[in-house]
Amino acid sequence: MDVELIKTFLEVKDCRHFGKAAENLYLTQAAISTRVRQLERYFGVPLFHRARNNIQLTLAGERLVPHAENMLNTLRMAKQDVALASEQVAQISIAGTPNTWDVYIHDAISKIYINQPQVSLIAEILSREQLTRQLLERTLDVAILFDPPKVEELKIEPLHMFKLIPVTTFQNEISKPSDVQRYIMIDWGTSFINWHAKEVNGISIPAIRTSTARIALDLMLQCGGSAYLPDMLARPFIEQGTLFEVENLPVFEREIFSAFHKENENEERIIEIKQLLRKDDPEAPAIMTP
Repeated sequence: MDVELIKTFLEVKDCRHFGKAAENLYLTQAAISTRVRQLERYFGVPLFHRARNNIQLTLAGERLVPHAENMLNTLRMAKQDVALASEQVAQISIAGTPNTWDVYIHDAISKIYINQPQVSLIAEILSREQLTRQLLERTLDVAILFDPPKVEELKIEPLHMFKLIPVTTFQNEISKPSDVQRYIMIDWGTSFINWHAKEVNGISIPAIRTSTARIALDLMLQCGGSAYLPDMLARPFIEQGTLFEVENLPVFEREIFSAFHKENENEERIIEIKQLLRKDDPEAPAIMTP
């Protein structure tokens, strides 16, 4: 059986929405539906009750969940064991939510790649719930996320602070939230959502919602729109004159955290990885030391 079918099943189970699962896995919604149907044909039973904006597991789907999770965990551990036995290298798995990749992991992981050539990296995009579960199961070494879980077994450390600034492709003057046109709501985590509801009250109903900043940016550049984007992502386009910062709307400061299991067997490597991740400027080019 194709392991990607199992991954897709679990993502739909977590999201309860085919479109959201497609977004998280960087696939089309049609591809997600096809994969689920393939899995249902394999087992000969429906795995989801399909209703608009309310995807629920069937009884068969509920019973498949623990087997699917065990299957993926077993495969991950098998990959680690085979790599360690055949290559004699350390294997470290790093994962984050979609937006932490957009604003931090993409650049930070390049430093690890350059400075730790003896480490074999596994890099994934997962939901917050998946990150927590895999950390506790010790099938994931490092998680990068906005709203870290408060779990006794995990060690949480702050990594980086950045600004989310309101930007738009329209040059019309914006003096209040209701003036914003074609607003794209990006999921920057729980604290941002709470702040947004309080401080940017009155903004128009979003034309689209997404968990990925780069999707929002692409839409804005192609079709026009407004959104809260990380300053480091938006700044080059502001300098080019394709985006405009909205001066009359508030700015939000967002912090990214790393999470590790306190009893990780790769502790020595994790300490080295943490030092690279903690560097203040993840965008600065990495330099390999001899």
